[in-house]
Amino acid sequence: MKTAALIILALFAFPLKTVYDFKITAIDGGTVDLAKFKGKKILIVNTASKCGFTPQYAELEKLSQQYKDKLVIIGFPANNFGGQEPGTNSLIQEFCQQNYGVSFLMAEKVSVKGDDMDELFKYLTTAGNPDFTGEIKWNFEKFLIDENGKLIHRFRSAVKPLSPEITKYL
Repeated sequence: MKTAALIILALFAFPLKTVYDFKITAIDGGTVDLAKFKGKKILIVNTASKCGFTPQYAELEKLSQQYKDKLVIIGFPANNFGGQEPGTNSLIQEFCQQNYGVSFLMAEKVSVKGDDMDELFKYLTTAGNPDFTGEIKWNFEKFLIDENGKLIHRFRSAVKPLSPEITKYL
């Protein structure tokens, strides 16, 4: 009985995190509090400009436009896989806009694995969900967050943004 009481007390003292507990830096340098997206789903994607999956930027933009009233997409450029995102934030932003017309939110370049892993990605790769946990395997993995800030699904790189695997939740 003592153990159960301690667990309940710990849950109230240290509530479980959601993505709303994080602030990120946008690619243009501004701070974005993810709590401002309460009530919408969020699709978080680790991106790269020189990857075989880079054309997914076009589908991410289309998805963003199609579901703009209920979905926020956030791209997080990362250079963790094969050196496929070597550019600066300004070069990445220019590349995305010129080549794919990206208008959805892009964060500053971060690390999504290793000792310097961004805190948000530490949370996302360990948060419970019905799919899988663990480290990101490659660029363009996707994390779908519900309207309450909880991770509800995770998708590997090969799952395209407009696939029914993702759109059925929107």
